[in-house]
Amino acid sequence: MTRAMTTAMNTMGQLQKQLDIISNNIANVDTNGFKKRDVSFSELVYQHVNNQPDPEKETGRLSPLGIRQGVGAKIAKSAMILQQGPIKSTDRPLDIAFTEENQFLKVQVQENNEIKLRFTRNGSLYVTPSGNNEVTLVTSEGYPVLDENDDPIVFSNEYNEFIISNQGTLQVQGEGIQPVSFQLGVVTVHKPQFLEQKGETLLGLPENIDANPALIYTNIVGTNRNQIAMQQGALEGSNVDLSKEMSDMLVVQRSIQFQSRAISLSDQMMGLINGIR
Repeated sequence: MTRAMTTAMNTMGQLQKQLDIISNNIANVDTNGFKKRDVSFSELVYQHVNNQPDPEKETGRLSPLGIRQGVGAKIAKSAMILQQGPIKSTDRPLDIAFTEENQFLKVQVQENNEIKLRFTRNGSLYVTPSGNNEVTLVTSEGYPVLDENDDPIVFSNEYNEFIISNQGTLQVQGEGIQPVSFQLGVVTVHKPQFLEQKGETLLGLPENIDANPALIYTNIVGTNRNQIAMQQGALEGSNVDLSKEMSDMLVVQRSIQFQSRAISLSDQMMGLINGIR
């Protein structure tokens, strides 16, 4: 196998991963609160050939001495882009949209009989019966929304009016009963590159992560809750730019075709060499 074939095969595998990420972005162009991912490439291990033993003959050269022969490219980073998506007014009391780019709701999910903490910017909320004449505040996927103390928000089913302040205070009201207030659980994400897609619009920390979670996100509690910025009766759309994603997809497809052609030509060259008598 020639170096050209090795380089092309390595690069094709990474281009396919980029194509998968672009496809996932396009598939979620209409998903509320979805944040797209973008990739950057870096060079794989290369071989350095010192073709000029006398550096004095290279006086004035701007590039490094020698020749570097690489073996392809790899995805160096798949970065989540927290750019604000468009705000769409719905006039629905339990719809909320964050107006700060790095703020997320805390929700609770159950995986393999374990309770996990997840984050989302999909602000389409509902109430679902939870027994004993009580209801629980949940996301559109049915996951309980947590308060600032990481407890599910549960209240009597007699409450049927909802007021959500810009600082994330939920007040539930009902005719002839005392209003009750809850503080929606909100975090500020500092390092989104550490978060993984956990299905649908949910994000979470990877399993067995070595980094300190406090460096990745911060719970907004107490006097810091005045930093929360959300809007009731609205939803944040996906920040995916469909025209850009389609253009990127075409570029990747052309790159895959180029690498495939390089493999074909290398194979033909090897056939010619083997045919020499």
